[in-house]
Amino acid sequence: MLKEIIISDSSSETRIAICEDRELVELYVERPENERMVGDIYKGKVENVVDAIRAAFVDIGMNLNGFLPFADIGDQIVEFSGLAETVSLEEEPFKRRGRRKRPPKKKGAPVRAGQEILVQVTKEPIRTKGARLTTDISLPGRFLVLVPNNNTIGVSRKISNARERSRLRRLAVSLKPEGFGLIIRTVAVGHSANEIRTDLEYLLRTWKRIEEKAMIEKSGRLIYKDAGMTSSIIRDLFSPDIDRLLVDSRKLYGEIRKYLKDVAPNLMPKFDLYKDKTPIFDTYNIEEEIEKSLARKIWMKGGGHVIFDQVEAMVVVDVNSGRSVSQKDHELHALETDIQAAQVIARQLRLRDIGGIVVIDFIDLSQDSHRKKVVAKLRRELQKDRAAFDILPMNDFGLVSLTRERIRPSLLYQYSEVCPRCNGLGRIPAKSTIITQIERAIQKYKTETGKRRLILRVTPALAAYLKEGIRSRARRLMWKYFVTLKIVKDPDIRDEDFLIESSDMKKE
Repeated sequence: MLKEIIISDSSSETRIAICEDRELVELYVERPENERMVGDIYKGKVENVVDAIRAAFVDIGMNLNGFLPFADIGDQIVEFSGLAETVSLEEEPFKRRGRRKRPPKKKGAPVRAGQEILVQVTKEPIRTKGARLTTDISLPGRFLVLVPNNNTIGVSRKISNARERSRLRRLAVSLKPEGFGLIIRTVAVGHSANEIRTDLEYLLRTWKRIEEKAMIEKSGRLIYKDAGMTSSIIRDLFSPDIDRLLVDSRKLYGEIRKYLKDVAPNLMPKFDLYKDKTPIFDTYNIEEEIEKSLARKIWMKGGGHVIFDQVEAMVVVDVNSGRSVSQKDHELHALETDIQAAQVIARQLRLRDIGGIVVIDFIDLSQDSHRKKVVAKLRRELQKDRAAFDILPMNDFGLVSLTRERIRPSLLYQYSEVCPRCNGLGRIPAKSTIITQIERAIQKYKTETGKRRLILRVTPALAAYLKEGIRSRARRLMWKYFVTLKIVKDPDIRDEDFLIESSDMKKE
């Protein structure tokens, strides 16, 4: 499989495209006013603890308080009570009538209101939801991840070679500092002990600076800013299995080149500067793929199509045969369409970065073996994604439910805003509905003011609709309520709004 990372940099945004076999599968967008937050560390203050939802809300100096679930509060947290200290929730001592110290029961909340603690962002804020937080701090490097206040050692599951896994684990055991955990990353394969030790020493210095800054800063302040989106993508994704990294900015090219020379000189031959005059995303057909990813309907090669409806609670996906026509048995034709749709849906979920609950309505299949084939195909395609997911079997209605990890706002919310006309509903009232509202307003206005000579201001389209025909709707309203109605076209008024006023008093 051909894997490429293509970066387009402009004054307003930086876009990073991940392509597999010339197809766009992931897109990252970063703008100056909306920088990446995942991985940032804050000194926060617990505002309130809600036992009912088993979570705490932490002030980290943003408009919305961060959300800290009890499940994301580790056994040890760094809190500040004049001096920074690590408190073990399992071993925190307390005195009771001179008895021996023993660990407290875990029934209560692990944090309390007013407590100052160190937290790390795990998910970006989205709409009305604040950033998701954790007290399990981790610092990712090029070859390993440093986990303060932890003693575990882990090796990436993606390292399949047993001998290499064993070597890296032994190396981690020999290098592990007291009071820290280590996780060996996939890119560490084949690298020497000196290279990994250098990475560890850098992370230890970083953690020391974090502790020192956290001691003197007030709560609600940023303590550590993780690498920007471009740097983190290079650090996390530019591994030996990537065939090419291409960037169109000379400044960014220089920064990445310097970084690669220091940490991964073996990857330098795969890195290049794009010099053509044609925009890089146009050359690689990425702009067209972005437009498709924002569309509601996605056409498939066989003539079928998939429809994505994204709402607050979930994403609903509908599979239709569309223009697809086949002489084959209906069951086999439906199976082929569903399998093709499974591949398209998995790719779109990854590209659009859709998280939360997803319900897919596949074309009905009567045979249980065919249903299992579709779900198995969907599962295989989803495994190409780095985001965690959980999927249920297809039920009798042809519905497949799954959940996908949300790390950042989906592409839809990065590239679009809520429509000011419909407030995100996607529809406006029908003309007949608006006329019914006008009728009630005329009746109420006449009753309250006694006025019979009225002016009605509406959009040009609704004005034409009211005047249409000999027995127009406007005439019927005048005859019914014994009023004279002057219709005025107002192009500045919203489609669903209207204005009634008296022709003499100008009372609205």
